[in-house]
Amino acid sequence: MSKKIVSLIIPSYNEEENISYCYQEISKFWKKNIKDYNYELVFVDDGSYDNSILEIEKIIAKDKKVKLLEFAKNFGKEIAVTAGINHCQGDSCIVVDADLQYPIETIPEFIKKWEEGFEVVIGVRDKKQTSNFIEKTGSSLFYKIMETVSETRVIPGALDFRLIDRTVIQEFNRFTERNRITRALIDWIGFKQSFVFYKEKSRQHGTASYSFFKRLNLALHAFVSHSMIPLKLAGYLGIFITTTSGLTGLFSLFNQFVINKDQYNLTFSGPFLLGLLNLFLIGIVLICLGLISLYIGSIHIEVTNRPLYILRNKTGFTENKSKK
Repeated sequence: MSKKIVSLIIPSYNEEENISYCYQEISKFWKKNIKDYNYELVFVDDGSYDNSILEIEKIIAKDKKVKLLEFAKNFGKEIAVTAGINHCQGDSCIVVDADLQYPIETIPEFIKKWEEGFEVVIGVRDKKQTSNFIEKTGSSLFYKIMETVSETRVIPGALDFRLIDRTVIQEFNRFTERNRITRALIDWIGFKQSFVFYKEKSRQHGTASYSFFKRLNLALHAFVSHSMIPLKLAGYLGIFITTTSGLTGLFSLFNQFVINKDQYNLTFSGPFLLGLLNLFLIGIVLICLGLISLYIGSIHIEVTNRPLYILRNKTGFTENKSKK
């Protein structure tokens, strides 16, 4: 009986210093600790402009377990992870970062849960390994907001580090969204889920390329893709402002013609208050338009129906063995 195959998907963007390190660490750990399963390493190069491709090709030349999907340009990490899931040929797959901040020492726990019958095994990070106050605060705030507005259950600290069964892979490959958060889509699919808790490791080489603005953009798309509350909020604000301003207007008339107006002397002039009110209402309108534009933008992207990614090169895959 042949061994089951676990696909390790490794998105890579300018990770020249980490490629060889990542390969050696995974190979060494697998041979020593996971002897009952075969594996394949699927590197997905997301338009790197350093020597990442050369490093991966050197490894492919000596190890047939290693495969490469090379993008024609940078499409982003979420699309890179998607491409890896689309093309992997294992009975299950696990997403691993090239810098190995996701601890590969926990992979046997993922596999154990998988063999117990769980189709999705989610890695949950204990805490983010960073001294950057903005990153920590932003991450915490993101999960709190998503827990409130999302129609899909969001688990704080649950990132891309997760194992999904071939059944889930096949369902995931049916999704066509352009603006996507891979882990949120996997959560939406459902199936039996279990969790593995881990501590994030420090990055060994190079610097992270996932900037603050990329994270912010991802968060905005997450709110739009997985919740209708921001769009409904525009309507709720309109109702609130209309009701409040109407009651205020009635009170002003009542105060002017019924109550002794000398009892309520205002410090500011009427024109000033009117201008202030107009500015406030204009701000609310612009906020509402901004929220609506996010949804219209998403509709435009989906209707355009461009490919999720373009491959420049695909190395090491045997099409007749594909289980997609």
